[in-house]
Amino acid sequence: MNYPRDWPEPIVRVQSLSDSGISEIPKRYVKPPTDRPISSSSSHQSDVNIPIIDLKGLFNDENSSFSGLKSSIYEQISEACRNWGFFQVVNHGVPPELMDQAREVWREFFHQSMEMKQRYANSPTTYEGYGSRLGVEKGAILDWSDYYFLHYLPSSLKDHKKWPALPVYLREVIEEYSKQVVNFGGRLMKVLSANLGLREDYLQSAFGGEDIGACLRVNFYPKCPQPDLTLGISPHSDPGGLTFLLPDQYVAGLQVHRNDNWITVKPASHAVIVNIGDQVQDPTRWVNH
Repeated sequence: MNYPRDWPEPIVRVQSLSDSGISEIPKRYVKPPTDRPISSSSSHQSDVNIPIIDLKGLFNDENSSFSGLKSSIYEQISEACRNWGFFQVVNHGVPPELMDQAREVWREFFHQSMEMKQRYANSPTTYEGYGSRLGVEKGAILDWSDYYFLHYLPSSLKDHKKWPALPVYLREVIEEYSKQVVNFGGRLMKVLSANLGLREDYLQSAFGGEDIGACLRVNFYPKCPQPDLTLGISPHSDPGGLTFLLPDQYVAGLQVHRNDNWITVKPASHAVIVNIGDQVQDPTRWVNH
């Protein structure tokens, strides 16, 4: 497949638009009325949240006395997958201070000069680097966000030259954070495999075993003068197996669609939000195996 080497039109950084002090967003960012943000604050949905599951004792203690607790956690995960496709986990093993560092180091990156960030500008070839749009359709309605996309696994795709050199500790923090999240993902896939009635290593093997793929996308949402007309990211499902989200715990922005309603996720402190991707949600993939 041939990929275009450049974007079909000049790239405008959303952060630059926000910082310019505009009072109205450009038409390129105005969503059709049916796709505009829906607030749940005035309805009963404002009290609803995705499941929060405490994993304490699940991975670290093999003592048989914890069998009842583990069975309960497995069932909670199973129910969340079947009924939501989303859930939050606490006591997941990723150090809270590392999560804070990962959030902060990317916040520092996005608040550096545009000249520095432009050194890492991406292209449609791999999308890796500093970006402001997805897709190459000319004249498309765009999202109100900038982002940074990186490959982490397999190792053959990881190129530290495409990782920002500033802040100076970014590469070290993100390397360790990614390692910890991938480790957690491997343990969670064992639970999901068991819940599907498969051998424990089934999902890990199906997604490549030691050559499993993993990437990192950091979304930055600049202040918007007309937030009721646009979205940071358009509605979508994730095409992969699992997505782990590290939210801004002070700003609730993620919404999940369930039973014809958009529910705003309320992040728990130092929780990881788990999104079951298309490849795991499709039950026909795991029948008769």
